[in-house]
Amino acid sequence: MNYYAGVDLGGTNIKAGIVDESGKVVCKDLTPTNAGRPYQEVIKDIADLLNKVIAKSGIDKSAIKSIGVGNPGTCDIPNGIVIYASNIDFYNVPMRDEMHKYFDVPVYIDNDANCAALGEFYALDGDVSDMVFITLGTGVGGGIIINKRLYTGYNGTAAEFGHMMLKQGGIECSCGTKGCWENYASVTALIRITKEYAEKYPDSAVAERCKDGVSGRTAFEMAKMGDSGAKSIVDEWIGYVATGVVSVINLFQPQYVVIGGAISKEGNYLLDPIRAHQMKNAYSQIPNHTQIAVAKLGNDAGLVGSAFLGKGEI
Repeated sequence: MNYYAGVDLGGTNIKAGIVDESGKVVCKDLTPTNAGRPYQEVIKDIADLLNKVIAKSGIDKSAIKSIGVGNPGTCDIPNGIVIYASNIDFYNVPMRDEMHKYFDVPVYIDNDANCAALGEFYALDGDVSDMVFITLGTGVGGGIIINKRLYTGYNGTAAEFGHMMLKQGGIECSCGTKGCWENYASVTALIRITKEYAEKYPDSAVAERCKDGVSGRTAFEMAKMGDSGAKSIVDEWIGYVATGVVSVINLFQPQYVVIGGAISKEGNYLLDPIRAHQMKNAYSQIPNHTQIAVAKLGNDAGLVGSAFLGKGEI
């Protein structure tokens, strides 16, 4: 059997694993990134971690067909260079060349969100060729699969869904423009909306609950318990999410839109209103409409996807 090595390089941790042809993670481990160091030191740690994982797995190195590295930034994919990854201080880092100092196998790189998309695509059941992956977290990101291959755009930066403009002249975004979708549909936005409600209605149950801190779960938990204020918060936020999802569907008409991020654990409580919005507002009303589902792989999505960067068409 062939095996593929994957690396999920994050701002906090480096995760590495060995994945078999079926997408099963055979062995994995992690180590702190300690971002801010010279890139050569970080990449040496990646290599050391990979060697450790390979040794733990008991798999002969000759069975590892390729290595993929998911990076938290913009990549020059054909040349194997991480152009810009601010949270780990990587700028024009020759990732492929550096990795070849330690391993004599093909090395592939891509953005970490694209890798997560590829991993979740592989986890889908049935014969699927087109999928859009949207992750809702601190921001809004994702990836696009067309004809069983990642679509990254001519410059490698496609699928920046969070920066679709949802509201002209809206909330200022960290990217420098205003009204970006992630300022309304991210978990960060959900927390902001919850706090704004608590400030507006200081005598509400939501305000009382917020005294103990606010997370993305706060409004959902209270809404499920029947609190009308929390339900209005959730409805507002899901409305923003659904509006962007329908725009993505209208653009790509994929077989699946898969929604990831910790908030996706809300399952049908999150998905059902999005599906209702889709049925009412999506351009195409033909029977074989886009299916909306939650992600399956959780924290392993980036690991599986990066490993399969070298696998080619699924």
